[in-house]
Amino acid sequence: MMSPSPPQQRIGLPWPEHNDGLEYKDVVSSSESELTTVSDFYFTKYKSSAPLLGWIQRIQNGQIQIDGEVVKDPKTVLRSGSKLVYHRLPWKEPDTPYSLEILYEDDDLIALNKPSGLQVLPGGLFQQRTLLTQLQWWFGKKDFSTGSPESHPVPVHRLGRGTSGILLCAKTKLAKTKLAAYFAEGTSLVGSGNLDQDCGTGRKLSKIYRALADGIVEEDEVVIQQPIGVVRYPGVAKGLYVASPEGKPAFSKVVVLERDREKSCTLVKVEIQSGRPHQIRIHLAYIGHPLIGDPLYVAGGQPKCFDTDLVADDAAFAEDGGYRRPNQPVPGDCGYYLHAHQVDLLNLLNTHQVVKIVAPLPPILQTSSEAEEKGLSSSKLS
Repeated sequence: MMSPSPPQQRIGLPWPEHNDGLEYKDVVSSSESELTTVSDFYFTKYKSSAPLLGWIQRIQNGQIQIDGEVVKDPKTVLRSGSKLVYHRLPWKEPDTPYSLEILYEDDDLIALNKPSGLQVLPGGLFQQRTLLTQLQWWFGKKDFSTGSPESHPVPVHRLGRGTSGILLCAKTKLAKTKLAAYFAEGTSLVGSGNLDQDCGTGRKLSKIYRALADGIVEEDEVVIQQPIGVVRYPGVAKGLYVASPEGKPAFSKVVVLERDREKSCTLVKVEIQSGRPHQIRIHLAYIGHPLIGDPLYVAGGQPKCFDTDLVADDAAFAEDGGYRRPNQPVPGDCGYYLHAHQVDLLNLLNTHQVVKIVAPLPPILQTSSEAEEKGLSSSKLS
Protein backbone atom coordinates (compact mmCIF):
# COMPACT_ATOMS: atom_id res chain seq x y z
CA MET A 1 0.00 0.00 0.00
CA MET A 2 1.33 3.40 -0.94
CA SER A 3 1.31 5.93 1.88
CA PRO A 4 3.78 8.67 0.91
CA SER A 5 4.87 11.15 3.54
CA PRO A 6 2.87 14.35 3.15
CA PRO A 7 4.67 17.33 1.64
CA GLN A 8 3.83 19.41 4.76
CA GLN A 9 2.88 22.29 2.51
CA ARG A 10 0.06 24.71 3.10
CA ILE A 11 -1.70 26.82 0.53
CA GLY A 12 -4.13 29.69 0.84
CA LEU A 13 -4.37 33.44 0.42
CA PRO A 14 -6.26 35.76 2.78
CA TRP A 15 -9.70 36.71 1.49
CA PRO A 16 -10.36 40.22 0.18
CA GLU A 17 -12.85 42.20 2.27
CA HIS A 18 -15.49 42.08 -0.48
CA ASN A 19 -15.92 39.65 -3.34
CA ASP A 20 -16.18 40.69 -6.99
CA GLY A 21 -19.92 40.34 -7.26
CA LEU A 22 -21.48 38.11 -9.92
CA GLU A 23 -23.08 38.28 -13.34
CA TYR A 24 -25.98 36.04 -14.36
CA LYS A 25 -26.75 35.91 -18.08
CA ASP A 26 -29.99 34.82 -19.78
CA VAL A 27 -31.43 34.81 -23.29
CA VAL A 28 -35.19 35.29 -23.52
CA SER A 29 -36.90 32.41 -25.32
CA SER A 30 -40.00 32.87 -27.48
CA SER A 31 -42.23 31.33 -24.81
CA GLU A 32 -40.77 33.52 -22.07
CA SER A 33 -41.25 36.73 -24.06
CA GLU A 34 -45.01 36.46 -24.38
CA LEU A 35 -46.45 39.33 -22.35
CA THR A 36 -43.57 39.02 -19.87
CA THR A 37 -42.06 42.03 -18.13
CA VAL A 38 -38.48 42.03 -16.88
CA SER A 39 -39.65 41.84 -13.23
CA ASP A 40 -41.97 38.91 -13.96
CA PHE A 41 -39.18 37.15 -15.86
CA TYR A 42 -36.72 37.23 -12.97
CA PHE A 43 -39.27 36.51 -10.25
CA THR A 44 -40.67 33.54 -12.19
CA LYS A 45 -37.29 32.08 -13.14
CA TYR A 46 -35.38 32.84 -9.94
CA LYS A 47 -37.94 32.69 -7.13
CA SER A 48 -35.37 31.21 -4.76
CA SER A 49 -33.13 34.28 -5.15
CA ALA A 50 -35.54 37.07 -4.22
CA PRO A 51 -39.23 37.91 -3.76
CA LEU A 52 -40.96 40.06 -6.39
CA LEU A 53 -40.35 43.27 -4.44
CA GLY A 54 -36.68 42.34 -4.20
CA TRP A 55 -36.38 41.93 -7.97
CA ILE A 56 -38.15 45.26 -8.50
CA GLN A 57 -35.60 46.85 -6.15
CA ARG A 58 -32.70 45.35 -8.12
CA ILE A 59 -34.13 46.59 -11.43
CA GLN A 60 -34.72 50.10 -10.11
CA ASN A 61 -31.18 50.04 -8.73
CA GLY A 62 -29.79 49.61 -12.27
CA GLN A 63 -28.55 46.05 -11.81
CA ILE A 64 -30.29 44.64 -14.92
CA GLN A 65 -29.20 45.11 -18.54
CA ILE A 66 -31.20 44.23 -21.64
CA ASP A 67 -29.12 43.96 -24.82
CA GLY A 68 -26.34 46.00 -23.20
CA GLU A 69 -28.59 48.80 -21.93
CA VAL A 70 -29.45 49.36 -18.26
CA VAL A 71 -33.20 49.29 -17.61
CA LYS A 72 -34.83 50.65 -14.46
CA ASP A 73 -38.49 50.14 -15.30
CA PRO A 74 -39.71 46.79 -13.88
CA LYS A 75 -42.58 46.80 -16.39
CA THR A 76 -40.26 46.78 -19.44
CA VAL A 77 -41.65 44.17 -21.85
CA LEU A 78 -39.19 41.55 -23.08
CA ARG A 79 -38.65 40.42 -26.66
CA SER A 80 -37.65 36.98 -27.87
CA GLY A 81 -33.87 36.71 -28.20
CA SER A 82 -33.09 39.59 -25.86
CA LYS A 83 -29.92 39.13 -23.81
CA LEU A 84 -30.30 39.83 -20.10
CA VAL A 85 -27.57 40.37 -17.52
CA TYR A 86 -28.19 40.63 -13.79
CA HIS A 87 -25.30 42.20 -11.86
CA ARG A 88 -25.18 40.98 -8.27
CA LEU A 89 -23.36 43.65 -6.26
CA PRO A 90 -20.15 42.79 -4.36
CA TRP A 91 -20.70 41.85 -0.71
CA LYS A 92 -18.68 40.86 2.33
CA GLU A 93 -18.95 37.13 2.78
CA PRO A 94 -19.04 35.61 6.31
CA ASP A 95 -15.74 34.95 8.08
CA THR A 96 -14.17 31.83 6.60
CA PRO A 97 -10.84 29.99 7.09
CA TYR A 98 -8.59 29.98 4.04
CA SER A 99 -5.48 27.92 4.87
CA LEU A 100 -5.32 24.37 3.44
CA GLU A 101 -2.81 21.59 4.06
CA ILE A 102 -1.71 19.43 1.13
CA LEU A 103 -1.96 15.82 2.34
CA TYR A 104 -1.03 14.08 -0.91
CA GLU A 105 -0.23 15.06 -4.48
CA ASP A 106 0.81 13.28 -7.68
CA ASP A 107 0.35 13.98 -11.39
CA ASP A 108 -3.37 13.18 -11.27
CA LEU A 109 -4.59 13.90 -7.78
CA ILE A 110 -4.27 16.40 -4.96
CA ALA A 111 -5.78 15.73 -1.53
CA LEU A 112 -6.36 18.67 0.81
CA ASN A 113 -7.17 18.89 4.51
CA LYS A 114 -10.29 21.10 4.51
CA PRO A 115 -10.92 23.07 7.70
CA SER A 116 -14.38 23.25 9.23
CA GLY A 117 -16.15 26.41 8.10
CA LEU A 118 -14.86 26.42 4.52
CA GLN A 119 -17.37 25.70 1.76
CA VAL A 120 -16.15 23.54 -1.13
CA LEU A 121 -18.03 25.09 -4.08
CA PRO A 122 -19.74 28.47 -4.57
CA GLY A 123 -23.29 28.78 -3.33
CA GLY A 124 -25.46 31.17 -1.35
CA LEU A 125 -23.47 33.76 0.58
CA PHE A 126 -20.20 31.97 -0.23
CA GLN A 127 -19.25 32.76 -3.82
CA GLN A 128 -15.55 33.55 -3.48
CA ARG A 129 -14.62 32.27 -0.04
CA THR A 130 -14.51 28.63 -1.12
CA LEU A 131 -11.99 25.83 -1.39
CA LEU A 132 -12.34 25.96 -5.18
CA THR A 133 -11.22 29.60 -5.22
CA GLN A 134 -8.08 28.77 -3.22
CA LEU A 135 -7.29 25.95 -5.65
CA GLN A 136 -7.67 28.28 -8.62
CA TRP A 137 -5.49 30.94 -6.99
CA TRP A 138 -2.78 28.43 -6.06
CA PHE A 139 -2.48 26.76 -9.44
CA GLY A 140 -2.83 30.08 -11.25
CA LYS A 141 0.14 31.31 -9.24
CA LYS A 142 2.11 28.17 -10.16
CA ASP A 143 1.28 28.64 -13.84
CA PHE A 144 2.51 32.24 -13.71
CA SER A 145 5.78 31.32 -11.97
CA THR A 146 6.59 28.54 -14.43
CA GLY A 147 5.45 30.39 -17.54
CA SER A 148 3.48 27.39 -18.77
CA PRO A 149 -0.11 26.24 -18.20
CA GLU A 150 -0.54 23.35 -15.81
CA SER A 151 -3.46 21.36 -14.52
CA HIS A 152 -6.40 23.06 -12.85
CA PRO A 153 -7.75 20.73 -10.16
CA VAL A 154 -11.43 20.50 -9.32
CA PRO A 155 -13.06 18.77 -6.33
CA VAL A 156 -14.61 15.42 -7.26
CA HIS A 157 -16.85 15.22 -4.19
CA ARG A 158 -18.06 17.48 -1.42
CA LEU A 159 -17.76 17.81 2.32
CA GLY A 160 -20.28 19.80 4.33
CA ARG A 161 -19.11 23.29 5.29
CA GLY A 162 -18.84 22.25 8.92
CA THR A 163 -17.03 18.99 8.10
CA SER A 164 -13.24 18.92 8.13
CA GLY A 165 -10.74 16.53 6.57
CA ILE A 166 -9.81 14.92 3.27
CA LEU A 167 -11.12 16.48 0.06
CA LEU A 168 -10.00 14.83 -3.19
CA CYS A 169 -9.39 16.98 -6.28
CA ALA A 170 -8.63 15.75 -9.79
CA LYS A 171 -5.86 17.46 -11.77
CA THR A 172 -6.74 15.96 -15.15
CA LYS A 173 -9.93 15.09 -17.03
CA LEU A 174 -9.02 11.40 -16.94
CA ALA A 175 -8.48 11.51 -13.18
CA LYS A 176 -11.82 13.29 -12.71
CA THR A 177 -13.58 10.59 -14.76
CA LYS A 178 -11.93 7.75 -12.85
CA LEU A 179 -12.53 9.23 -9.42
CA ALA A 180 -16.16 9.95 -10.26
CA ALA A 181 -16.48 6.29 -11.28
CA TYR A 182 -14.91 5.19 -7.97
CA PHE A 183 -17.48 7.20 -6.00
CA ALA A 184 -20.37 6.05 -8.19
CA GLU A 185 -19.35 2.40 -7.86
CA GLY A 186 -19.41 2.61 -4.07
CA THR A 187 -22.93 4.00 -4.09
CA SER A 188 -24.10 1.40 -6.60
CA LEU A 189 -22.98 -1.43 -4.29
CA VAL A 190 -25.49 -0.37 -1.63
CA GLY A 191 -28.17 -3.03 -1.49
CA SER A 192 -26.14 -5.43 -3.61
CA GLY A 193 -24.99 -7.53 -0.66
CA ASN A 194 -21.35 -6.78 -1.53
CA LEU A 195 -20.59 -4.20 1.14
CA ASP A 196 -17.79 -5.85 3.08
CA GLN A 197 -15.10 -5.52 0.46
CA ASP A 198 -12.32 -3.03 1.03
CA CYS A 199 -9.83 -1.53 -1.42
CA GLY A 200 -7.67 -4.59 -1.29
CA THR A 201 -10.43 -6.99 -2.20
CA GLY A 202 -12.49 -5.25 -4.82
CA ARG A 203 -13.68 -1.79 -3.83
CA LYS A 204 -11.76 1.06 -5.40
CA LEU A 205 -12.44 3.65 -2.71
CA SER A 206 -12.89 3.51 1.06
CA LYS A 207 -13.81 6.53 3.23
CA ILE A 208 -13.51 6.56 7.02
CA TYR A 209 -14.71 9.42 9.24
CA ARG A 210 -14.47 10.32 12.91
CA ALA A 211 -17.47 11.85 14.66
CA LEU A 212 -18.58 12.79 18.15
CA ALA A 213 -22.14 11.61 18.78
CA ASP A 214 -24.56 12.70 21.46
CA GLY A 215 -25.45 10.09 24.07
CA ILE A 216 -24.00 6.64 24.64
CA VAL A 217 -24.01 4.20 21.71
CA GLU A 218 -24.20 0.90 23.59
CA GLU A 219 -23.57 -1.43 20.63
CA ASP A 220 -19.90 -1.73 19.64
CA GLU A 221 -20.84 -1.78 15.97
CA VAL A 222 -23.96 -0.52 14.19
CA VAL A 223 -24.86 -0.86 10.52
CA ILE A 224 -27.31 1.80 9.29
CA GLN A 225 -29.10 1.39 5.98
CA GLN A 226 -31.77 4.07 6.29
CA PRO A 227 -32.68 5.65 2.91
CA ILE A 228 -32.15 9.39 2.53
CA GLY A 229 -34.58 11.62 0.64
CA VAL A 230 -35.45 15.29 0.10
CA VAL A 231 -38.22 17.43 1.59
CA ARG A 232 -39.21 21.08 1.20
CA TYR A 233 -37.46 23.30 3.72
CA PRO A 234 -37.27 27.10 4.17
CA GLY A 235 -34.00 28.61 2.92
CA VAL A 236 -32.90 25.52 0.99
CA ALA A 237 -33.99 25.97 -2.62
CA LYS A 238 -33.45 22.37 -3.73
CA GLY A 239 -34.85 20.85 -0.56
CA LEU A 240 -33.35 19.37 2.59
CA TYR A 241 -31.95 15.85 2.85
CA VAL A 242 -33.52 13.82 5.66
CA ALA A 243 -34.13 10.22 6.69
CA SER A 244 -36.99 9.09 4.47
CA PRO A 245 -38.40 5.66 3.56
CA GLU A 246 -38.99 6.98 0.04
CA GLY A 247 -35.38 8.14 -0.33
CA LYS A 248 -32.34 6.59 -1.99
CA PRO A 249 -30.44 3.73 -0.32
CA ALA A 250 -27.52 4.63 1.95
CA PHE A 251 -25.09 2.57 4.03
CA SER A 252 -23.01 3.57 7.06
CA LYS A 253 -20.98 1.31 9.34
CA VAL A 254 -20.46 2.80 12.80
CA VAL A 255 -17.78 1.47 15.18
CA VAL A 256 -17.54 2.78 18.75
CA LEU A 257 -14.05 3.93 19.69
CA GLU A 258 -14.69 5.43 23.12
CA ARG A 259 -17.62 6.20 25.42
CA ASP A 260 -17.67 9.12 27.84
CA ARG A 261 -20.55 8.38 30.20
CA GLU A 262 -19.82 11.41 32.37
CA LYS A 263 -20.34 13.79 29.44
CA SER A 264 -22.85 11.50 27.68
CA CYS A 265 -21.12 11.34 24.30
CA THR A 266 -19.56 8.65 22.11
CA LEU A 267 -16.55 8.88 19.82
CA VAL A 268 -17.16 6.79 16.71
CA LYS A 269 -15.52 5.74 13.49
CA VAL A 270 -17.86 5.71 10.48
CA GLU A 271 -17.24 4.07 7.13
CA ILE A 272 -19.67 5.09 4.43
CA GLN A 273 -20.31 3.01 1.35
CA SER A 274 -22.68 5.47 -0.31
CA GLY A 275 -22.16 9.21 -0.40
CA ARG A 276 -25.54 10.85 0.15
CA PRO A 277 -25.45 14.51 1.24
CA HIS A 278 -25.13 14.87 5.05
CA GLN A 279 -25.31 11.07 5.31
CA ILE A 280 -23.39 10.62 8.56
CA ARG A 281 -25.23 13.47 10.29
CA ILE A 282 -28.57 12.01 9.20
CA HIS A 283 -27.73 8.37 9.96
CA LEU A 284 -26.39 8.98 13.46
CA ALA A 285 -29.37 11.22 14.21
CA TYR A 286 -31.67 8.52 12.84
CA ILE A 287 -30.49 6.00 15.49
CA GLY A 288 -30.95 8.60 18.22
CA HIS A 289 -27.37 9.90 18.43
CA PRO A 290 -27.07 13.16 16.46
CA LEU A 291 -23.65 14.76 16.28
CA ILE A 292 -22.69 16.88 19.26
CA GLY A 293 -23.28 20.49 18.28
CA ASP A 294 -25.28 19.76 15.13
CA PRO A 295 -27.62 22.76 14.80
CA LEU A 296 -29.89 21.05 12.25
CA TYR A 297 -30.49 17.31 12.65
CA VAL A 298 -32.11 15.71 15.71
CA ALA A 299 -33.11 12.17 16.68
CA GLY A 300 -34.89 10.45 13.83
CA GLY A 301 -32.76 12.10 11.14
CA GLN A 302 -35.13 15.07 10.82
CA PRO A 303 -34.50 18.83 11.21
CA LYS A 304 -35.15 20.59 14.52
CA CYS A 305 -37.59 22.99 12.84
CA PHE A 306 -39.79 21.13 10.39
CA ASP A 307 -42.57 23.26 8.91
CA THR A 308 -42.75 22.46 5.20
CA ASP A 309 -45.58 24.97 4.74
CA LEU A 310 -43.50 27.89 5.97
CA VAL A 311 -42.74 30.36 3.19
CA ALA A 312 -40.54 33.41 3.07
CA ASP A 313 -42.06 36.79 3.90
CA ASP A 314 -42.00 38.84 0.68
CA ALA A 315 -41.74 42.02 2.70
CA ALA A 316 -38.65 40.85 4.56
CA PHE A 317 -35.81 40.94 2.10
CA ALA A 318 -32.17 41.79 2.57
CA GLU A 319 -30.33 44.92 1.49
CA ASP A 320 -29.54 43.49 -1.96
CA GLY A 321 -33.17 42.50 -2.55
CA GLY A 322 -32.68 38.81 -1.81
CA TYR A 323 -34.35 36.80 0.93
CA ARG A 324 -33.07 37.25 4.43
CA ARG A 325 -31.36 34.29 6.01
CA PRO A 326 -34.08 32.08 7.53
CA ASN A 327 -34.30 31.81 11.31
CA GLN A 328 -34.31 28.03 11.02
CA PRO A 329 -30.93 26.21 10.92
CA VAL A 330 -29.70 25.24 7.44
CA PRO A 331 -27.26 22.49 6.29
CA GLY A 332 -24.26 24.84 6.02
CA ASP A 333 -24.41 25.85 9.68
CA CYS A 334 -21.38 24.63 11.61
CA GLY A 335 -20.84 23.51 15.21
CA TYR A 336 -20.76 19.72 14.90
CA TYR A 337 -17.70 17.45 15.05
CA LEU A 338 -17.18 15.39 11.89
CA HIS A 339 -13.84 14.73 10.19
CA ALA A 340 -12.98 12.85 6.98
CA HIS A 341 -10.03 11.02 8.53
CA GLN A 342 -8.84 8.40 6.03
CA VAL A 343 -9.26 7.56 2.35
CA ASP A 344 -7.89 4.43 0.67
CA LEU A 345 -8.14 4.35 -3.10
CA LEU A 346 -6.62 2.47 -5.98
CA ASN A 347 -3.86 4.38 -7.72
CA LEU A 348 -5.38 5.98 -10.82
CA LEU A 349 -2.54 4.78 -13.06
CA ASN A 350 -1.34 1.64 -11.31
CA THR A 351 -4.39 -0.20 -9.99
CA HIS A 352 -2.18 -2.75 -8.24
CA GLN A 353 -1.28 -0.09 -5.68
CA VAL A 354 -3.50 1.48 -3.04
CA VAL A 355 -2.95 5.08 -1.96
CA LYS A 356 -3.66 5.71 1.71
CA ILE A 357 -4.34 9.31 2.71
CA VAL A 358 -4.78 10.38 6.33
CA ALA A 359 -5.85 13.78 7.68
CA PRO A 360 -4.61 14.56 11.21
CA LEU A 361 -7.37 14.36 13.81
CA PRO A 362 -8.66 17.40 15.70
CA PRO A 363 -7.96 16.91 19.43
CA ILE A 364 -11.66 16.51 20.29
CA LEU A 365 -11.92 13.53 17.90
CA GLN A 366 -8.94 11.63 19.33
CA THR A 367 -9.29 8.74 21.74
CA SER A 368 -7.77 9.14 25.19
CA SER A 369 -4.80 6.93 24.22
CA GLU A 370 -4.21 8.90 21.01
CA ALA A 371 -4.35 12.16 22.93
CA GLU A 372 -1.97 10.88 25.62
CA GLU A 373 0.56 9.87 22.97
CA LYS A 374 0.60 13.48 21.79
CA GLY A 375 0.43 14.99 25.27
CA LEU A 376 -3.06 16.40 24.75
CA SER A 377 -6.04 16.51 27.05
CA SER A 378 -8.27 13.47 26.77
CA SER A 379 -11.43 15.44 27.62
CA LYS A 380 -13.98 15.41 24.81
CA LEU A 381 -15.95 18.45 25.89
CA SER A 382 -14.95 21.30 28.14
